[in-house]
Amino acid sequence: MAEQWIIRVEGKDYGPADLETLREWKADGRVLAVNPARRVGLEHWQTASEIPGLFQVEPPPVQQEVGDQRSQVGEEPASRRPSRNILIETFRIYFRGFFQFLGLSLLSIVPIACAELTSRFIDAAPDVNVDLRAAVAAAFWLCMVVLWLVLIPVYIAGIQILSAELATRNRIGFLSVLNAAVKYWPRVAGLCIFVYLIFGLLFLFAFGLLAMAASANTVLSAVIVLGLLMLQVWLFCRFFIKVLFWQQFAVLENLNAADALRESQKLARSGRDLSWYQRPLWRGALIFSIWLAFVIAITIAPQWAMFRDYLQQVMQTQDPQALYQKMTAAMQTHGVDYQALAWNMAERVLQPLLGIAFVVLYLDSKPDIE
Repeated sequence: MAEQWIIRVEGKDYGPADLETLREWKADGRVLAVNPARRVGLEHWQTASEIPGLFQVEPPPVQQEVGDQRSQVGEEPASRRPSRNILIETFRIYFRGFFQFLGLSLLSIVPIACAELTSRFIDAAPDVNVDLRAAVAAAFWLCMVVLWLVLIPVYIAGIQILSAELATRNRIGFLSVLNAAVKYWPRVAGLCIFVYLIFGLLFLFAFGLLAMAASANTVLSAVIVLGLLMLQVWLFCRFFIKVLFWQQFAVLENLNAADALRESQKLARSGRDLSWYQRPLWRGALIFSIWLAFVIAITIAPQWAMFRDYLQQVMQTQDPQALYQKMTAAMQTHGVDYQALAWNMAERVLQPLLGIAFVVLYLDSKPDIE
């Protein structure tokens, strides 16, 4: 009798199913390599990638080297894969699935590009009533922003699934990625709201404290503001540690929101027996810092002349309302800034690199907590 398997997807068990049925589920995108699975009659759970004949199993590249080191020395290695090799593997995965990652990027590119271009063209239309033109532009822009927000969780989940499949040398169709990603939408959307809302509040808190520091007129008030700034930095770092791997645990491990955040913090704090620069936390911070520096560079560099002019006007102008009117008129005169729009699109095309890097880091670091 053929072996029968139980597959766990989003906390629910499906089966028993034989290998042929599992292959059909895999082709439909209903079974991924990371889904838990067990043979009927056994209590031991493994992953679907370990079912013989279902996936072309090959250990993730980042874990294969660890295994090689263990077999050579007969014990736990003293270090993990260097960060530079994680970046190299990230680019390999990106180029291996470039068109699929591009398709996922279009989920965030198309709504924003449509909103920007359409609103500019409507504003520039000479034969349209001003009030009607403003209403149409605002309504369309709002619809595109809402669509973009709805698609973001699908984009995040899709990056995790596709990166994990390519890291294990498996091939998965783009529609199968979308089909699997949509199933994670409620969980990922809820975590997105929580994570980005907290980060937003922390940044608003920091800007408020900076404004208070600028207007502080006594030594005591300045000391209090600096103390609050230090508290804000501490809170930011604590929250950053907690959510470092939330996407991987929410999607690849199929954990609920609370468990994903708990396991994310656990993995981020793991590797205490390693050198500080080899720990998941510091390697994750390095990856994020590289990406942040890149985003700042491509955002500011093309617009540096404009920013410099605006800064000079801020320093010289005494009337803020007049400055605002001048800046608004300048933006309307220039119309669509195609250069800035192109840089923004390029940043979004390359943005999957950040998600891939954290998937590779997650696969490399996970043995530290097992």
